[in-house]
Amino acid sequence: MRTVVLRRGLAALFAAAVTFGAITQAQAETLRIGYQKYGTLVLLKAKGSLEKRLAAQGVQVQWTEFPGGPQLLEGLNVGSIDFGVTGETPPVFAQAAGADLLYVAYEPPAPHSEAILVPKGSTIQSVKDLKGKKVALNKGSNVHYLLVRALEDAGLKYSDIQPVFLPPADARAAFERGSVDAWVIWDPYQAAAEQQLQARTLRDGQGIVDNHQFYLATKPYTQKHPEVISTLIEEVRAVGEWSQANPQEVTDQVAPLLGLPADITLTSVKRQGYGAGFLTPEVVAAQQKIADTFTALKLIPKPLSIKDVIWTPPAKVATAP
Repeated sequence: MRTVVLRRGLAALFAAAVTFGAITQAQAETLRIGYQKYGTLVLLKAKGSLEKRLAAQGVQVQWTEFPGGPQLLEGLNVGSIDFGVTGETPPVFAQAAGADLLYVAYEPPAPHSEAILVPKGSTIQSVKDLKGKKVALNKGSNVHYLLVRALEDAGLKYSDIQPVFLPPADARAAFERGSVDAWVIWDPYQAAAEQQLQARTLRDGQGIVDNHQFYLATKPYTQKHPEVISTLIEEVRAVGEWSQANPQEVTDQVAPLLGLPADITLTSVKRQGYGAGFLTPEVVAAQQKIADTFTALKLIPKPLSIKDVIWTPPAKVATAP
């Protein structure tokens, strides 16, 4: 009798171990992607082509929306997602904070898809007029660098303005109330403010920043699943090329997902950069300049080396554009 009970106990333990192993394996085979209300990942999510490609590799896709790049990279840092997209600046702050992240790919410049906005009735006519003013922005986001560069170009220091750090929704509310004098923001929030509030563009990124979008992943995930990352970038590039050629179709598909009117969505779609590729030495150098700028401003504690956190794709895809 004891032998039977022991065998049953061992069988139960074996079954539990198999079940636990299956659960663990299923979790390992889920690619968790973080996205925001802009960019090619929104289009990729809407199209559904990535799920079909990765299903053949036994990988499921899970999507999580974030309000901004800093929040998304925090998600990467704590392990709640494996992959995501942000603007230029968030990865610099994340690296400075010790996040174990790698730059995987980037999109071409999109300098018109971020801007410093002022209310339609504002007396502020130039960036120089921002001296002593309250400027809302999402700390550590792509627009943080735009603001620094715009001030520098106008002969002002970062310390000449009063930064008010707010996420997009709160910043818009403060902007509408008149609690801040200007708002530095990206699309589609930028396009929405321009069209719904008649906000005026004081300066966009043209001539002073590239406004690259960067795709990043956790270092452990890239090491374990390089083929999944390669497939993902192939799909991002493909949907980007399709989107650039079909802006109206993209708008019709994405506007309901974003909860935005078609005209606002179309403006955002047209201002994006399309054609994801692996990082070039020139892009790495530009990102290094951003890191050095924030180090000089003492907004990050120590110098960084961007080249140390660049993913090297497998040889078979390393020559992709």
